[in-house]
Amino acid sequence: MSVQTQQQAVGLQGPMRRVVFVGLYEFIAIVVCSLLFMAIGQEAASSGAMAVVSSAIAIAWNVVFNWMFEQWEARQSKKGRSVLRRIVHAIGFEGGIAAMLIPLMAWWFDISLWEATVLEAGILVFFLIYTYVFNWCFDRIFGLPASAQALQPQI
Repeated sequence: MSVQTQQQAVGLQGPMRRVVFVGLYEFIAIVVCSLLFMAIGQEAASSGAMAVVSSAIAIAWNVVFNWMFEQWEARQSKKGRSVLRRIVHAIGFEGGIAAMLIPLMAWWFDISLWEATVLEAGILVFFLIYTYVFNWCFDRIFGLPASAQALQPQI
């Protein structure tokens, strides 16, 4: 008689996890960015609209950039994600988003490119901290993704 074992992850998993994650992450980001833009003297409507547009651009860029990066990565002879490869990924992603958002913010808010660059730098610092805290809280509330769980056999 054979005993069949099955490993099952606990908590929110699969596509629903990604949808809930992105939805919550972007909703909070839009609210906070709107407030940040208003704190530097921008009108509420303009701030909210810029936050929504920035969020949409970030989501689209994330999909496009990660697809391009993974295409490049698949052609590399050395596999895996070294620290250097992760740094290149982060710089490529953030550099691309900054290249799109800095001129857009300068135009949208009628500020200089330098002011928009400083604003984008502040936003980048916020997102580094926010992303860390959000991921920690999300995992505490919804559980770790299956890839990070030590799965126990179920009999």
